[in-house]
Formats: sequence, structure tokens, C-alpha cells
Amino acid sequence: MPDSDPPRTSGLLPDTLHQVVPGTAVVRLETTHDRQGVLDGAWWPRSRDIAAELPALIAALTEHLGPVTRVGLDATAWVELPTRLIIDDRVVHIDSFPVGDDTVLVTRGDQDHFSLLVIPPHATPEAARAAMVEAVSADNITQAAQILIDTGTGRVAPET
Repeated sequence: MPDSDPPRTSGLLPDTLHQVVPGTAVVRLETTHDRQGVLDGAWWPRSRDIAAELPALIAALTEHLGPVTRVGLDATAWVELPTRLIIDDRVVHIDSFPVGDDTVLVTRGDQDHFSLLVIPPHATPEAARAAMVEAVSADNITQAAQILIDTGTGRVAPET
């Protein structure tokens, strides 16, 4: 008899970091039900091209949390922000908010919102990991910009 996959915990993302697979999103969400921290998780996109980055994030969130209907981003932080994208045959509306380049707002259903720290694409793996850990801390009251400063990711890409 073949081994079957273990049952998944509904509504929660894994609480561990996994190997980064090309074409997938690097995302981590708080895995507690009370969601009392300032942020609900963190996302580390590989670039500022939202059309290239958003499908993987939406796919990861949809797999564990259900359909995502809207995403709120700061237009100044992304290349050519569209008003909607079709991802896995579903329309995801994209709203432009002055939330800062360090935050993305995700809506699931009518009123279920998640606030994710956006880790700059140029961040080192160590800094990104530290920022993700701080963002998902259940008692986190630190704003997104301060987490990026605390973990050394900075807001501007280093000079090459």
C-alpha cells in the first residue's frame, strides 16, 4: 500500500523555513490564531516586477489560506503596477495605497486582511530570515520599516 501524504493543518502555513525553490514565493505567516502582532507575516520577492512576483505569492497563500481577492501595494515601490492580474484563472484586484514599500496588504474574502512585511529583493538570505522571524513573532509590535532597519536589510539596494 503506498504511503499517503499526512493531513494538512487548515488555514496555517508551515512554521519552518524551507529550501527556496525557483519560481516559488518566499513567504512566511504567523501561525497563531489570535493574530495580535502588527504584521501577519513576511514576503521576500526576488524583484520589484509585481507581474512576475505576485503570482507565486498568491499561489502560496491560496494553497494554505484559500482564495485571495485583493492586494494593496504602494505603487512607487513596484514596476508598472496593474489594476488587476489573472492568477490561476482568478482575478486578483491590485489597489495602490501609500502603505510604503515595506508592506503589502492581502485580502481574503470580504474582510479578512493580512499585512505582510516586504523584504527588499537585495536583502541577504541571513537578513531576510531574521526579518521574517521578527515579523511573525506573536508579540511583535514593531513597524515594518523598523524591522528592516533592525535586521540590516535597509531600504536602498547596496551600490555595486
